[in-house]
Amino acid sequence: MKLWFLTGSQGLYGEDTLRQVAEQSRGIAEQLGRALPFEVVWQPVLTGADAIRRACLEANADDECGGLIAWMHTFSPAKMWIAGLDALRKPLLHLHTQANLELPWSSIDMDFMNLNQAAHGDREFGYIQSRLGVARKTVAGHVSDPSVAARIATWARAAAGRAEVASLRLARFGDNMRDVAVTEGDKVEAQLRFGVSVNTYGVNDLVAAVDAASDADVSALVKEYADLYRVAPELLAGGERHESLRYAARIELGLRSFLDDGGFKAFTTNFEDLGGLRQLPGLAVQRLMADGYGFGGEGDWKTSVLLRTLKVMSAGLPGGTSFMEDYTYNLTPGEELILGAHMLEVCPTIAADTPSCEIHPLGIGNREDPVRLVFDAVPGEAIVMGLADMGDRFRLVANEIDVVAPPQPLPKLPVARAVWRPRPDLRTSAESWITAGAPHHTVLSAAVGADELTDFAEMLGVELLVIDADTTSRQFAKELRWNQAYYRLAQGF
Repeated sequence: MKLWFLTGSQGLYGEDTLRQVAEQSRGIAEQLGRALPFEVVWQPVLTGADAIRRACLEANADDECGGLIAWMHTFSPAKMWIAGLDALRKPLLHLHTQANLELPWSSIDMDFMNLNQAAHGDREFGYIQSRLGVARKTVAGHVSDPSVAARIATWARAAAGRAEVASLRLARFGDNMRDVAVTEGDKVEAQLRFGVSVNTYGVNDLVAAVDAASDADVSALVKEYADLYRVAPELLAGGERHESLRYAARIELGLRSFLDDGGFKAFTTNFEDLGGLRQLPGLAVQRLMADGYGFGGEGDWKTSVLLRTLKVMSAGLPGGTSFMEDYTYNLTPGEELILGAHMLEVCPTIAADTPSCEIHPLGIGNREDPVRLVFDAVPGEAIVMGLADMGDRFRLVANEIDVVAPPQPLPKLPVARAVWRPRPDLRTSAESWITAGAPHHTVLSAAVGADELTDFAEMLGVELLVIDADTTSRQFAKELRWNQAYYRLAQGF
């Protein structure tokens, strides 16, 4: 992804001044490029309505352009920006900065004042954005300030997520779990709102790809497992369950091949629809998530979309991101905790130590015992989030949490898991989450947080509710009512 850097001015100042504007704005763009995780592409200074409109249309048409950073170096009369901003479909960040960090007090003259007018040029630009209702983020400060670069980087990561979901293709193997409500959703509205294309395939289409995997490739992948994980002795070559590990490797090869051939970066499975598969995919799903693929269990395509999006947003950051589910509670007063897990599918990017590759019975799915990676999640700050279809809109709900080490060993729980303390506390968190109608399937991320989600939701025009250390059940209920009124009124305009 690339970010375009647009600079606003006008022809009134003359060629000499505009030449300085171009030099200084290019310097600002280069500074940003060194500070951000994405390439910043400087564009020629914009001084008229036609050029502005063309630049916005070209940004729309460029698949590599994930968003625009705009700065009014001098005074750029905002009526020139109306057509361009009205046509713009890419995320926009308004950078309120200036070329110089300090004022040269003893030498300031009117030439300096005419050249350095962002203090009121950006206010003119801010007005027209508000007048047109343009969704954007505004960041003020000099680009040499690390906090300024950090805020822009947060927005840029959200823009990367926005770009990803706009072209995302998702494969569902079978439908969703029968009679479950929250995993349903309007796929047409999702494609209209987000851009994601959700496609369903028969499970036996996947089985054909699994069966086509070569024995040589299976053997090579099994060796990779032995190199990366603590493999249970019965799964190793010569062990009585070695064939189960080979079949797990065959599932991974077939699943990866199917997804890559179809251009899919996200997928779902369903234990109620396994066709000719001999195991419920466990190890394969975990490893594909670790490689950045989105996943949702029981046909939950919305969580799969969200997981893939956050994987893209968090690229290069410390901390993992995984499919998750709130499973059960420790309700001892003063020691309340949530134990999160799933049947098999938790991403090893959140593992605190080298995962153990094991095989155990699974009393669901009516298939052979599946192979899976078992581990505890690394302690630290994180966030869990879910995406729900509320009928008239999509709703994102996020809860800031603190992942902790399990208070006691879990020797009889043969799945990967995370234990966390939700903020502000379990009671408020659970009451707020349930009141919001948020899903039981979530994405847990120790890499991105509420700031990135806020920017992402703003870009998509999607409702976002955040449960954090300051949340109260009463205030949260009021926010839900306010949002209900706002989004219904907004649809009428």
